[in-house]
Formats: sequence, structure tokens, C-alpha cells
Amino acid sequence: MPELPEVETTCRGIAPHIVHQRVTRLEVRQSRLRWPIPEQLAQWVEGDEVRCVERRAKYLLLSFSRGQMIVHLGMSGSLRILPQGTVPGKHDHVDLVLASGQLLRLTDPRRFGAVLWQENGTEHSLLAHLGPEPLSEDFTAEYLQTACKGRRTAIKALIMNAQVVVGVGNIYANEALYRAGIDPRRAAGRISAERLSVLVETIKTVLAAAIEQGGTTLRDFVGGDGKPGYFSQVLDVYGRGGQPCNGCGEHLTEIKLGQRSTVFCRRCQR
Repeated sequence: MPELPEVETTCRGIAPHIVHQRVTRLEVRQSRLRWPIPEQLAQWVEGDEVRCVERRAKYLLLSFSRGQMIVHLGMSGSLRILPQGTVPGKHDHVDLVLASGQLLRLTDPRRFGAVLWQENGTEHSLLAHLGPEPLSEDFTAEYLQTACKGRRTAIKALIMNAQVVVGVGNIYANEALYRAGIDPRRAAGRISAERLSVLVETIKTVLAAAIEQGGTTLRDFVGGDGKPGYFSQVLDVYGRGGQPCNGCGEHLTEIKLGQRSTVFCRRCQR
């Protein structure tokens, strides 16, 4: 699944091509994605221009005069900027056709993505209870300490909870915990304030580095500009179960935690 850096990379990749562009047509070839695409969406966006493109958690928000189109890439979705007239493939479900002669195309082989809508002055239920952005000033050591207080939940599960902090997906949770020296299984409420402060900084560092390098190269993801990410070349633990730890040489342990692959070093993380 594309994680926060991949979605941010997509946001930055498509924005220069669609912001301040008028939508001449919305073409929906498959309306049954994870949730049905609203039937009135075309009348809400056609003839209007895209005011801005933003990211909230793993959602892309395309703003128009009366509201925002919410796009989620699901498990394998991607967005492309293409010339008008580009023949759609089997999994090319939605085109936002622009007056510039280009189009924004949503491709989603597994159809777990979404194209939804929220009116100005309202907040969609998918966005209403999200925690702070991890790279924002709201995500601080003090905030995480409060969120962890008294919690028996494994720290990895807690930082992957979007109601606590958004966008720390499986890859980057593994990496941040390794760099912070924290065992992913440790109860959140039993980690010292000092170590949680380090974790906040490693989360910010890992995500910022991934965004800078264009997102992680995954089998199903290519950035909005058509270029893959490169951060996977410098992953310390994710996908390296059984291989030597880059720090101490001990073989990395791989387990299932919350049904997600979790890789860590028993010697370096405690």
C-alpha cells in the first residue's frame, strides 16, 4: 500500500499540472471502488478549476469552489498525468480531463481506492477523527507521551493508529523504531519520556527522508511524475528479516505483530 511519503510524492508530482486548471470533463469508467463514486461528482467539478491539491494522512484533497474531491490510492492505486486521448487500460477507472490538454488518471487494479467528496464547511467521516500529521508541529514528544500514558498497546501498533498520528505505516514504523532503539512489542505506557522523545524525532526524520527521496519503491507504486521512489535502497530493517543487523550484525527477527510483518533487532532494540 502506498504510505504517507508515496502519497506526498504523488501530491507534489501532480500539483503543478492540475492546480488552476479547469476541468472540462470527469470520466468514470468504473464507479464501484472501495466505496461508490458519488453520482453527482461530475456536476460538482466540471467547469470548475482545481484550486489546490493537499494531502491529509494518506488522502489527497483536490479543492474546488464548492468542496473537495477526496482521493485514496488504496492498496495498489496510482495517479498519472497523461495527454488527452491516451487510451485507457483495464484498470484505468477515472479521468479528470483538463482544459490544458492533459488529464489526471486514476489506475487501481484492486479497486480498494476511493474517489469521494466533501462540501465546504463539512468534514467527511473518513477525515473527522484523524490524529496530527507526523511532520507537523502538533506531533511533539509531549503529545506522544500523553498518548502512550497507561497504554498496554504495543508501541508499533500505537504509532500506526491513525487516531494517534496519521501516516506512520508499516514500513516507516519498522524503520523509526529501529533507529530509536525501541522494541516494537514494548507496551507504549512502559517507555520513558526520553525514549519517546527520540522516537518522535526518528519518525520525523525517516518520513522526511523518504519524501525527499521520492517514496519507497513498491511493486505497485510509481510516483505521480512517473518516476519510482528510491528510499527502499536504504531501509535498515523492513524486508530484511533473517539478515544481519546493520548496527550489531545480529540476525534480524521477523514476526507478525497486529497481523503486520515486523522486523527488529533483539540486541539493538529493547
